[in-house]
Amino acid sequence: MIVSLTDFEKRLCNRLQRGLPLVSQPFAQIAADLASSEAEVLEQARQLKASGVLRRICAVLNQRALGMASTLVAAHVPDEQVSTVTAAVNALPGVSHNYLRNHRFNLWFTLQAESPEQLRLSLVELQVRFDIEFHSLPVTRVFKLDVRFDAESDDDVLLRDVERVPETEPVALRDEQKQLLTGLRDGLAIVARPFDAVRPASMAELEMFALLAELIEAGVIRRIAGVLNHHKLGFTANVMFAAQVDSAHVVEAGRQLAHSGTVSHCYERQVFEGWPYNLFAMMHGRTMAQIQHTIDRFTEAHPVRSFELLPTLAELKKQPVHHSFA
Repeated sequence: MIVSLTDFEKRLCNRLQRGLPLVSQPFAQIAADLASSEAEVLEQARQLKASGVLRRICAVLNQRALGMASTLVAAHVPDEQVSTVTAAVNALPGVSHNYLRNHRFNLWFTLQAESPEQLRLSLVELQVRFDIEFHSLPVTRVFKLDVRFDAESDDDVLLRDVERVPETEPVALRDEQKQLLTGLRDGLAIVARPFDAVRPASMAELEMFALLAELIEAGVIRRIAGVLNHHKLGFTANVMFAAQVDSAHVVEAGRQLAHSGTVSHCYERQVFEGWPYNLFAMMHGRTMAQIQHTIDRFTEAHPVRSFELLPTLAELKKQPVHHSFA
């Protein structure tokens, strides 16, 4: 259900998505940015959380910088097995997103593990258990990885001030950094001093903020920010777009597609037999017409051999993976 928001709530949604400032009372600084009071920002943020518009305030992590392997998995699951296979997939600790899509390959989920071999073994176990082939499509190049929805605009576009593409090299973490990351796993409470619950008792506040800034600069933490439920904002149209683009043109095509106002994620991925589509994009909009307009412009401007559209039928799982930093 779409939630009707006041102008102030829309501005607050956009501001929370940009990230919390690394200060003792971040909501007070956000209030100053919005010409409001800390009490009002806290109250409105809590209401956004209660209505489901604000999913959580958390550290958005870069699993590649954490040394994690990840992949997108596709499978053709017969209708009579969807329920049991979904339960098994969702029980895997490395699964953050799982969707039922309108396609022969109807089950699509993301999987993380400590190594590519662990990813492979997890998929082999699923295949043996259900006699279903699970196809891995790991990323070969990232063009865009940012989910921010413009609550203020009436246009069918996402926020355009996207972050840099995260680094892919693992970062060696010190013990005190691991302590902070562990404290951040469950997100931040909407209180005046949310970082107090994260800071180890033996760590000074200034040291904590310096360490958080280091983790952000190193690309381990992409930002500490609000994560919104885009459906409740009115972004109810969405589709996964998969295109077959020659390797000589895929970089140019991917970069252009990533700048489209409806695209939140854009990757080049490995292919498998029977699936020649190497360029992927997640597209969102308030209307399917705007998404189709993006697709039409892109396919006219670039040498796309063929493409598939995979609309979401059901969101089966959507929650962050809890990493271990021991």
